[in-house]
Formats: sequence, structure tokens, C-alpha cells
Amino acid sequence: MTRRWLFADQLGPHFDVGRSGVLLVESRSALGRRRYHRQKLHLILSALRHRAADLGDSAVYLRADTYGEALAELGEPVRVYEPTSFAADAFVRRRLESGEVESVDPTPGYSLRKDEFATWAGDRRRLRMDDFYRFQRLRLDLLMEGADPVGGRWSYDDENREPPPKGRATLGAPAPYRPREDDIDAEVRDDLDRWERDEGLETVGADGPRLFAVTRREALAALERFVTERLAGFGPHEDAMLKGDWEMAHSLLSVPLNLGLLSPVEVAERAVQAHADGDAPLASVEGFVRQVVGWREYVWHVYWHFGRTYRRRNTMAARTSLPPWFDDLEADSVDAACLGDVLGGVRDRGWVHHIPRLMVLGNWAAQRGYDPDELTEWFQTRFVDGYDWVMPANVVGMSQHADGGAMATKPYVSGGAYIDRMSDYCGGCRYDPKKRVGEDACPFTAGYWAYLDRNADRLEGNNRMARPLQGRHRLKDLHEVVEQEKARGDDPP
Repeated sequence: MTRRWLFADQLGPHFDVGRSGVLLVESRSALGRRRYHRQKLHLILSALRHRAADLGDSAVYLRADTYGEALAELGEPVRVYEPTSFAADAFVRRRLESGEVESVDPTPGYSLRKDEFATWAGDRRRLRMDDFYRFQRLRLDLLMEGADPVGGRWSYDDENREPPPKGRATLGAPAPYRPREDDIDAEVRDDLDRWERDEGLETVGADGPRLFAVTRREALAALERFVTERLAGFGPHEDAMLKGDWEMAHSLLSVPLNLGLLSPVEVAERAVQAHADGDAPLASVEGFVRQVVGWREYVWHVYWHFGRTYRRRNTMAARTSLPPWFDDLEADSVDAACLGDVLGGVRDRGWVHHIPRLMVLGNWAAQRGYDPDELTEWFQTRFVDGYDWVMPANVVGMSQHADGGAMATKPYVSGGAYIDRMSDYCGGCRYDPKKRVGEDACPFTAGYWAYLDRNADRLEGNNRMARPLQGRHRLKDLHEVVEQEKARGDDPP
């Protein structure tokens, strides 16, 4: 039997280690190739080292500059599962030709194989997530009664868009699972400090206590805490934001899922069981299942389906480079309450939930015309759950509409009114979401109209954008708004 080489996102028991054991590699060049968030590097190293400790003598743990050097040091062929990036896949395929890799097997990290997705996609002109989600529900028998969805509806999204409760600083959900750091975490922190101090490693963001699960035991505990205590409150307010409650009722499972510590099917099935047991309402469970086996798996497959040049699509002709204050997470330089708080969350934890990502960070970037390839790199490296496969579809397709509508039917841009309705940011902000011109004009409100005016020709023919595009002609101060936003330039709002 041949040893199995497991990457740092293949660390759960469903990635079979076999009787010949595994190879785990810590590559310094891979860690330093990009400017990652400090806490992201901590999570990856902690997860790898914890897995090695759990496996004991059955694991060979090599620390090398490159993966190639590690394979040479091992001196024997290895088997691998399909990697999760084009670059890693190309590396493995080259080593397959050289004989250093014996076989490349379908990954058990996702519920649907690539060839099965290709069959489903067929000759579809548009790969809509809703269609894929229904396909997944049927084949996995999740929340189904025969061929019909439980409750008679496929989606309860309309019940999961409530604004935050008025007059409350937090949602009041029970606290999420918090891991306890150990000697391995201390070793990781010491190594990162030394590499930054003595070896030129560049990171961004703040160091801080580890907030996410990096072992199988921790991941299962985090899943159980969410399902039994927090899932019931997840659905109604999953699209809301509160400045004093960054976790709200979200699962915080994206990190252990993306490290391969949990399988998506086991997570979805545990949520479905919670509904069957009467512990969580159908709307919350359906919304969570849609995220895990719908959206997450859809994003994984379109990464491969659209190809490695997808992230460079730029149909909106957005060419602005990320300004230093945004790139470096300088949240304290931002006066806009929503953007400052969300950017601060990325700086302090490397994580904010999906609505701040989409409707604050992504919305701001679209309005300012940030280059989608640069923005994809930023999201990938600044977020602790960001990977090569995760961000292109989320940023290029969903957030920036840079793929010409291959994924989403319209751009996800909005003015300050949306943020005002779905958060508590605007009440204490120096900017007024109702104003688009002047010193106290909301940069999101003004930026929205400037975005529509700049991209009117590109959005012409999009039925979902017809009304706002027409509405801009009713603004007597449109020219003033556009000039005001041009003058803002790259300065923080």
C-alpha cells in the first residue's frame, strides 16, 4: 500500500488515511507566497500540527521550503486526493507524470464528483444555483418527502430576511463554541512571531485568540453547539447586521468545513435531524442546508467548470487598484460606520458573515470599480475561510457581476437605505443614508447612483436593473453626485 498525502484542507476522517499512513507537509514557501491574514496562517498550521499529533506514528510530518522538496525527502510515491486549486492540481499532475504521485483520486470533501456535476450542467446556458440546490436536495434526500420538499416549498428565503430586532445591541443568541488554545497553538504563535521577525514573513491583520475549530473533536463540538442552541435563531436574521454582535446566530463552521474536518453531508444531515427532533424551525434549517450543500458545493463546482481564467473576467471594466487603507485593513481611518466596523472585523478576526462581505465590502468595491481579480485575491488572503476555489464565484460572479451574468441575474449593489434597514450602523454614523450630496451624504447612497450612471451602457438590457437605471434620470443632482464621487477618489470615506 502507498502512503496518502493529505493537504491542509483534507484533515477529516472521511479523507481515508489507510493502513499505510499519511504524509502531511508544512511548506514555508506556500505560507509566504501571499500576504495572508495572520490568523489564517495560525489556523492552517494549528490544524496540520494537531492532525499530525492525532495520527501519531501513522503520519509523516515534513517541514520543507516547497512541496517538491518534501516529496524528494520522503523518497517514495504517494497517493493524493484531488486538490482544491488549479495551481495545486497542476503540481500534482506533473508529479503524477514523474512517478512521485501514484494516483489522484476523487475528493471525498464534497458530495458530488466533478464528472457528476458536468453531467448535470450538460448544455445548460446558465448554471443557476437554485436548480443545482434542488438537484442536491433530491439526490441526497435532504428535507424531502419522496419527490416533494418538506413543507411544500423548496426555499424559505423570504422568511429569512428580517432586519435586526429594534433597540437591541445583540441578537441574544446563545454563545457559539469557543476552542481552547493549547501547546500546539503556542508553538504556532511563536513560530509565526519568529518568521515575521527574522525571516521576512509578511502578514496582515491582527493576531488574536483562536476562534475557530481546527480539530475533528472541536469541529464536532462546534457543530453540535450550533445545531442544538443556535440554529433555531439563525434563519430569520441571517441577512441582518449588528455592530455589537459579529457572530449573531451564524454557525462559524466555514473554517472547519474548508479544512476538511467536517463533511458537508454530515453537517446538513445533523441540521435536518434537528428539525425532525423539533429543535429548529424549518425555515432556519432549510436556509442552512441551502448554504452547505447548495451554495457551498455550487461554488466549488463552478470554480472548475468556468476554468482558471474566470477570476480575470471583468465585464464591468473595473480597473481601480485597491487603495492602501482597504488593502491593509486600516479600519480606524474610515468614518463610515458600516465600512469601518466590517473592515475592523476582517482586521481583528479575519471573518465577517456573508452579508457584510456582500453588501458592505463587495458593494463598496463594486461602486468604486475595484479590479475584480485584485479583490478576489484580497478576499482569499484576508479571510480565514478564503481559498482559491471559494472566492472567484463569490467575488467575480456574485459580488462584482464581473462575469457578465454567468452566475447572478443582477449586480448586488445598493444605497445606504438597505444598510440602514438591515443593520444598526446608520444611527450613529456621521453620514446620512438619505442624502447623496454634501458633507454628510452617505458614500454608499451616492456611490450607488454613480455606479449606475457609470455602468448604464453595460447594464442596458438587464430587466432587473431597468427600473433603477430609469430612476437615475429623475435625479436633478445626478451630475453633482457623479462629480462628488469622482472627487472622493481613493480616500477612505
